[in-house]
Amino acid sequence: MSYDKSANPEMLFQKQILDWLILPASFDKLASRPWTLITYMFTHDGIFPLVGTTLWLWGFGYILQDLAGNNKLVPIYLYGGIAGGLFFLLAAHTFPVLRANIATMQFVSGGASIMAIAVATTTVSPSYRIFPMLNGGIPLWVLTFVFVIIDYATIAGTNGATAIGHLGGGIIGFFFIHQVRRGHDWGGWMVSFMNWADDLFNPEKKHAEQSQKQKLFYKAVKKPFVKKAVITQQKVDELLDKINQKGYHLLTDEEKEFLKKTSEQDL
Repeated sequence: MSYDKSANPEMLFQKQILDWLILPASFDKLASRPWTLITYMFTHDGIFPLVGTTLWLWGFGYILQDLAGNNKLVPIYLYGGIAGGLFFLLAAHTFPVLRANIATMQFVSGGASIMAIAVATTTVSPSYRIFPMLNGGIPLWVLTFVFVIIDYATIAGTNGATAIGHLGGGIIGFFFIHQVRRGHDWGGWMVSFMNWADDLFNPEKKHAEQSQKQKLFYKAVKKPFVKKAVITQQKVDELLDKINQKGYHLLTDEEKEFLKKTSEQDL
């Protein structure tokens, strides 16, 4: 394979590698590389965008897993990225000012996916506090607000379709959690598929489903353990002496409940 030795290495990398991973706005280019709707969210065109994505993913991802478990992060990242890409394409082909530069317009990095995770995490618990040692902590929504400001300040020099793409990611993050609260887990099929693939290559460590007993335990309306006092004549005499000396009104709620149960039983 021959190439122009005088060409800039960065330009060669852009043309021969990045262009096949970045999402193009042009449908003509997209038709020849449809996989870019997925690969663009894992691709970065610089070290600083990569570091920024990694740090924000670590921050919001850690909190999300703490609040909602370990099986929501990957689905939200993928859904947010796909939604962001679709919003980007829609904006690029809808607004005339953007359509004029559609041939060179591209969408890259995990910004839309991180926006989805940030909004989803905040939707789960906006009052969740980080750095609790600092005067009671900082509400999560404040961190999300700071992230949005930094994110849109970073992409201010790009096209408007990129901003709309990030907005699309945030919208999908909100609706993902909204559906989970209604009992519809959009990422359930992804988790099942990953478990199936893991079982396929690790048959000795299959993901066993919960038994019916385990499922019913977590759905039980009664507490699994309730403290009950043992009724004895000695205990009754002690409480009666206390009533004679101090009055019934000074008994604790537990002692009153004890006497009530005693009256219903024969010692």
